[in-house]
Amino acid sequence: MLFANKMTNSAKMSGATAESERGTLHRRDSLKALSSLRVHWPEYLMEAGELGLYMFFTCVFATLLRHPASPLRHFIVGDVSRRVLMGSAMGVTAIAIVMSPWGKQSGVHFNPGITVAFFWLGKVELWDAFWYATGQFLGGISGVAIATAVLRGAAGDGTVRYAVTVPGVYGDGAAFVAELIISFTLMSAILFTSNRESLSPYTPYFSGALIAVYLTLEAPLSGASTNPARSLGSALHAGHWHALWIYFVAPPLGAGGRRSVSASSRRSSAALRQALPRQRQALHISLRSSNRPGAKSL
Repeated sequence: MLFANKMTNSAKMSGATAESERGTLHRRDSLKALSSLRVHWPEYLMEAGELGLYMFFTCVFATLLRHPASPLRHFIVGDVSRRVLMGSAMGVTAIAIVMSPWGKQSGVHFNPGITVAFFWLGKVELWDAFWYATGQFLGGISGVAIATAVLRGAAGDGTVRYAVTVPGVYGDGAAFVAELIISFTLMSAILFTSNRESLSPYTPYFSGALIAVYLTLEAPLSGASTNPARSLGSALHAGHWHALWIYFVAPPLGAGGRRSVSASSRRSSAALRQALPRQRQALHISLRSSNRPGAKSL
């Protein structure tokens, strides 16, 4: 009887200890989340603003090229020509955002898929990745809303549909594979160029060029999203939810798949950390670098 009572008391003590540890861990996680928000909130807002700008211009250019009332629609004949112009415009827009003061400070992921991939690679802390992605989603939604207001609803026309991304004629499967491939390629280009001192200054241009190529050649397959926040911003306003899961699953998987072949990136991680103060324009800047003494920005 005494042995049974001791066992019961021991079990109660173990349960209490486990409950106390869980409570402590929960409080620590909450403190980390709040600490990240307190320290890096300007960068999170910058990420929201960057994707907001990107989606604003996406809707503006899509409206100019597709809306029946736009003179460009009648002047530029053919879907291929319109895709070339759309791709070129958005590629230049992406480069301008990356090279902006906001982009240089926040690291300009403006893509939850890329942020998740950097988290998997150990270059971004968990709560920084969470708040980055939160800002990106809010920015994407806000950018479409602002464009709709500025264009007086023209972005909602059936020919524009808020620049929504949808699977093409080959169906959901082809769209999923296409998004995997273009996301993998984009992440590979970012890591390859930004981890090489001679190519690092040109990382924004490589990324912008890829966006232009995707919107020109790949758009008929999936809409060339590579970005969950970009797709959600359009889908929310268009009320079009078909196959949205593709744009939430494929881009992070494609970008994160680069981790399995990133041996060269891991070997150069020490050099990368040393180069951060000089190469702030690189897209993969870790938020942790701003915690070092004397660091003023990311």
